[in-house]
Amino acid sequence: MTQLESAAKGYITPEMKRVARKEKCDPVSVRKNLARGRVVIPGNKKRNLSKLCGIGSGLSTKINANIGTSKGSSGISQELKKMNAAIELGADAIMDLSTGSGIKRTRREILKKSSVPVGTVPIYEIVIDGLKRHSRIKDIKISEMMAVLRDQAREGVDFFTIHAGVTQHALSLLKKNPRILNIVSRGGAFLAEWMLKNRRENPFYEYFDEVLDIAKEFDITLSLGDGLRPGATADATDAPQIMELITLGSLQKRALKAGVQTMIEGPGHVPIDQIETNVILEKAICNQAPFYVLGPLVTDVAPGYDHITSAIGGAIAASKGADFLCYVTPSEHLRLPTLEDVKEGVIASKIAAHAADIAKGIKGAMDWDIAISKARAMRNWKKQFNLAIDKARPMEYRKASRPGINDVCTMCEDYCSIKIAEKCLGGKR
Repeated sequence: MTQLESAAKGYITPEMKRVARKEKCDPVSVRKNLARGRVVIPGNKKRNLSKLCGIGSGLSTKINANIGTSKGSSGISQELKKMNAAIELGADAIMDLSTGSGIKRTRREILKKSSVPVGTVPIYEIVIDGLKRHSRIKDIKISEMMAVLRDQAREGVDFFTIHAGVTQHALSLLKKNPRILNIVSRGGAFLAEWMLKNRRENPFYEYFDEVLDIAKEFDITLSLGDGLRPGATADATDAPQIMELITLGSLQKRALKAGVQTMIEGPGHVPIDQIETNVILEKAICNQAPFYVLGPLVTDVAPGYDHITSAIGGAIAASKGADFLCYVTPSEHLRLPTLEDVKEGVIASKIAAHAADIAKGIKGAMDWDIAISKARAMRNWKKQFNLAIDKARPMEYRKASRPGINDVCTMCEDYCSIKIAEKCLGGKR
């Protein structure tokens, strides 16, 4: 049985117990929310994850880090370094978005060495290998598409991004409602070309039952992708985006009935004042399914700093109910991220997730802040570093201070407000 089927029958699996222990919550609540489609626990039956995670209602906000080769820009060893750094800094999941040479070998190495759930976007391998055989996307056969899904499932992939909501109807709406940036999802663009050139429906939509069969066999979580997500803030919350969301809601119901765990992917580029509306819409249309958002980025004017624009949006989205944040690095829109870019992206996303957890009242979230605040009050630098999301940078900054200043920092030195307050209000706590 899948985790969802077990939950629906009233069984609390070892995986549900592990999630509950990690979250400091009741395993019964995890089971009930999983049975209702409000929580997922990504984990292929063929893998035994040492760092399992639950995503969804009542649980802490999780973050994902994207890695993967690009044609001529990176190799497997470099991507593995990025993966390890992301996990060390707190990434709860990894997505392999490889499009370079050796896609299969890269994925197998990542699956072998990742302690957290690994996701893929199968349409990437479908198209890249299909172009080698056929030269044109339109000539790729549906049977070849399903074969790639099955191969990746056998290898142990934990969750798939499937762009099943890019339907002919949604594309017709896009033509009637042109955007500044029509399609920014690579998977969505690949499928749109196949559909328009063949004048056929999206194969993942038309043959969704076959997708469900594969996912159920291996207990793969489906992440229903937003192929028509906005890629510019001015395009946000338009007719094609909402039409796709409605389709994803209907597919989520079918997946729930089939015993397949499902998440819903969301935008994208969204102005601050529309973020809460987008979360409310997803929860209402998609039956409270876990919401997995890319950012969202709240402005388009900060290339080179999009880890910041996305952290702003991610904190707001998660505080309003989004469950899973896909990190964005400083190099978004500009290049394949470096190791340092990955670190910056994970840290920014982790900050956003934790800030949202405080607002959501997640058990234990504020305790972390209280602990580091007490260490700051005591000027216990070592404890502050140990409690920090990134332990290395604050230590580097501290070491860069003038030697001999042990009790204060070089910002205030003798005029430290904490020390002044101690003298007039009482000693160290």
